[in-house]
Amino acid sequence: MKQARPKRTRQRAAAKQVRPDLSKAALDEIQETLGHRFSDPDLLVRAFTHPSALPESAHGLGSNQRLEFLGDRVLGLVIAERLFSRRMTEREGSLAPRLNRLVNKRACADAAAHMGLGQYVIMSPYEISNGGRERESTLGDLCESVIAAVYLDGGLNKARAFIEKAFAPQFQQRHDRVKDPKTLLQEWAQAEGLDLPKYQTLKRSGPDHAPRFVVEVSIGPDYSETGEDRSKQNAERAAALKLLDRVDPADD
Repeated sequence: MKQARPKRTRQRAAAKQVRPDLSKAALDEIQETLGHRFSDPDLLVRAFTHPSALPESAHGLGSNQRLEFLGDRVLGLVIAERLFSRRMTEREGSLAPRLNRLVNKRACADAAAHMGLGQYVIMSPYEISNGGRERESTLGDLCESVIAAVYLDGGLNKARAFIEKAFAPQFQQRHDRVKDPKTLLQEWAQAEGLDLPKYQTLKRSGPDHAPRFVVEVSIGPDYSETGEDRSKQNAERAAALKLLDRVDPADD
């Protein structure tokens, strides 16, 4: 009787059966945009592979999900290091909100859009027809995955150079709001005589080790926004920041 292969072996086999790819022209364009020539092009292809392009059994090893996990940590390190070295007179309480403004799904999506990377995402025809390449979650995941791929292939300095380029418009903005976005939104609501912000978790997805939360913040019936991140608290901050930017944009 033939012995069944272990689950991990079956997943790897499934990932090999379906090998998403990018044309040479696309690879050249992407590498020119990133400012890094990959010694391992397969790593770059994986960074652009959305889970929908693969069978469910191959999502974990064939898509960009694992790279996304690493890229988030590399981004956090680079941004924290940047703030630490450039804002030497600020205390931790001021640095943390600045970090949160840049290390979240929306900021990553904006960075990917700025670099024009969404057009290259490999995904199912259904996802493409439903605007998947422009979706904030897709672009945010893509940015983190690309950061990880550049880091693995070229090292931290190359990853830092890409982050500086991709996040340049956000670095150049005046971010005077050093308080936590949730605090600022509450203060705005109180100043306007409105109800206090209410937060509701709309969705929780992903495995236990890498969950995703979609949270809605609302102030009365007229104001609401959603935010998404790996932690519920950061998703709430992202939602608060989006609503704050809409109702009180003058501080930027």
